[in-house]
Amino acid sequence: MTGINNMNSRRERILLVDDDEDIKTIIKDRFEKLGYNVLTAGNGQDALRIIDMQDPDAVILDLQMPRMDGMEVIRRLKDNSQLPVIVLTAFGTIRKAVEAMKAGAFDFVTKPFSHDHLEMVIKKALDYRALQTNNLWLQGEIDAAFQGIIGESPKIREAMEMAQKVACTSSTVLLLGGSGTGKEMFSRSIHRWSDRAGKPFVVVNSVALRDELLESELFGHEKGAFTGAHALKRGKLEIADGGTVFFDEIGDLKPELQAKLLRVLQEHEFERVGGNRTIRVDIRTIAATNQNLYKKVQDGEFRDDLFYRLNVVAIQLPFLRERKEDIPTLARFFLTDACREMKRPDMEFSPEAMNHLMGYHWPGNIRELKNLIERAVVLADGKEINPNDLPLPPFNRNKQESSAIQSYHESVRQYQKEIIRRAVEQAGGNQSRAANLLNLQRTYLARLIRKLNIRDLVKGDN
Repeated sequence: MTGINNMNSRRERILLVDDDEDIKTIIKDRFEKLGYNVLTAGNGQDALRIIDMQDPDAVILDLQMPRMDGMEVIRRLKDNSQLPVIVLTAFGTIRKAVEAMKAGAFDFVTKPFSHDHLEMVIKKALDYRALQTNNLWLQGEIDAAFQGIIGESPKIREAMEMAQKVACTSSTVLLLGGSGTGKEMFSRSIHRWSDRAGKPFVVVNSVALRDELLESELFGHEKGAFTGAHALKRGKLEIADGGTVFFDEIGDLKPELQAKLLRVLQEHEFERVGGNRTIRVDIRTIAATNQNLYKKVQDGEFRDDLFYRLNVVAIQLPFLRERKEDIPTLARFFLTDACREMKRPDMEFSPEAMNHLMGYHWPGNIRELKNLIERAVVLADGKEINPNDLPLPPFNRNKQESSAIQSYHESVRQYQKEIIRRAVEQAGGNQSRAANLLNLQRTYLARLIRKLNIRDLVKGDN
């Protein structure tokens, strides 16, 4: 180990606590030659004061000292679990050393001790300290990356409240909403609010892989199950045991995989591809889609039994244009985040730029807003974002302008279609429930659907 610590950019600090001046001198000289910064104290009270002021990386502590003994020091340090304490104890008092370990000490060394052994124990303690620090840093990075749900508009608050309620259960959740409305963020929030938060959160994208690869990704495969299967592979369902699986774009799942997924939801078991051993899992399922699953069921493209298994608690996420009061908060959050990522100075929106954002229709929802702001941070000059830095697609402007000059009756007709569609989607395709949401009679809603020629909604009730 000699010479290792001379390579460190920061000299690691060791606090040596002993009332024997000869032992302190010997250990201090030895470890300073190895490149450590050695602090010393003659009693427990001085040791605690130095720990508060100097934040050492490890402590070598004698148990028998005046004024405050080593056991009391360990008890006072119980909340500082990252600080490893190595106890020095006489050979005849090993029982006290074991007691110190139970109270929180990292390790112990008996007197008289071997210098090589003490060096090895110190190295282990410092490695432990570094690992603890890195774990805390990593957790901080993860927490920072997890943005959470942003917004205070009534529609987003309603969706959040429902998500928080269902998070406390093991119920299957179906998230409905257009592309870019934040379905994955909601699913991660539900997981973090649940008692499964300490277990895996696994994402399955139903359209990202070919059918044969998706089956292997889901269920895993045995060695030799197919060409290229050179080793056993655990699937995502097996990895997620105890945690949450998020099926993104569930409406695109092929029929043969729908049947296998239904079995997992019903029986909590499956076999790997090429295997015959049944694997049981405890998973919570969250699915998301931007499609009308009820219509896909009616068209024979999605299993009705799987739909009902997924549609236990349905949460409708609003389009960004339906929660425009959240745009300033979202925009400023994305701006701060983009500046930090790109190492740019803090920037702000001009009033004209914010008006520009508020006046847009946002067909791409939150994802479009985030991407637009990232682009603005890359290209903008100075510290202020102006409308010219936020070019919006012209075809959307034209769409808005053309909709503004529609006849009154056509505008009302289009609005009726949109609000009825949303109600039926939120009700999971059940027209009776949709009528209750709209405060209409079921028969009147059915007449409206036929009158407005919304063909995909006229195929009955469930």
